[in-house]
Amino acid sequence: MADSPSLRSTRPVYPIGPVFVFGSLWERRELIHGLVVRDVVGRYRGSLFGVFWSLVQPLMMLAIYTLVFSQILPSRWSSAGGTAQFALQFFVGLVVFNFFAECVNRSPGLVLGNPNFVKKVVFPVDALAWMAVGSALFHLAVSFGAWLAFHLALRGMPPWTALWLPLVLLPILLWSLGLSWALASLGVFVRDAAQAVGLVTTGLLFLSPVFYEAASVPPRWQWLLVLNPLTFPIEQARRALFDGQGPDPGALAVHLGAGFCAAWLGLLWFQRTRGGFADVL
Repeated sequence: MADSPSLRSTRPVYPIGPVFVFGSLWERRELIHGLVVRDVVGRYRGSLFGVFWSLVQPLMMLAIYTLVFSQILPSRWSSAGGTAQFALQFFVGLVVFNFFAECVNRSPGLVLGNPNFVKKVVFPVDALAWMAVGSALFHLAVSFGAWLAFHLALRGMPPWTALWLPLVLLPILLWSLGLSWALASLGVFVRDAAQAVGLVTTGLLFLSPVFYEAASVPPRWQWLLVLNPLTFPIEQARRALFDGQGPDPGALAVHLGAGFCAAWLGLLWFQRTRGGFADVL
């Protein structure tokens, strides 16, 4: 039997337009800010060193990987001038990857971990993806603060082109946001999503130019880097921070467009499927 007009009119209508990708951030800025602060503070509540722990993992990985790839298994990095230069360049790639991995790895549990929000009709559940991205941005900023401190101590001030960093990282932010929406929805219906995503991000660590330059990859495998959304921000961030060069305008426009499409498609999938969240949970 077809639904009556009165029943159809009571169903919530969720915005799916492309403008809502950033419109949701502006409209719910106070809510998202509160969620991010609660998420960051809650993660370190009760710990002795607090937010300092956000530096421990990347710094430990930096020390271990620098030893392995610059001393034990020399990395194919033509522009690295010694261990300190290698460590700084490597750390940039690691920080960008960690931002993406943090967003994506926790996405399948965003809705599952907040069932009370789903049952509140007035709560915008789509804001949870912005919370995950905002929390990861906080850790990204802390890590780049550590990078800047090391760079000042070892090499002095970075070039002024470092100011391009937020723009060259915007495409991966958009990809992370779109995947967060899509995977948050998928995680509700497919409980194995979290395990699968963890395997994929581990593989991406070695398929991204974190330990090496993209130019050092053999030509027959270059297509893997072209398809990898992490390649552009990592390479362009190093270009801005070490080579004193701004981003390539054409490539930046292409990657911004691809990132925005990914974000919008993720939002579209989330909004189309969120009506079934309450039934599954």
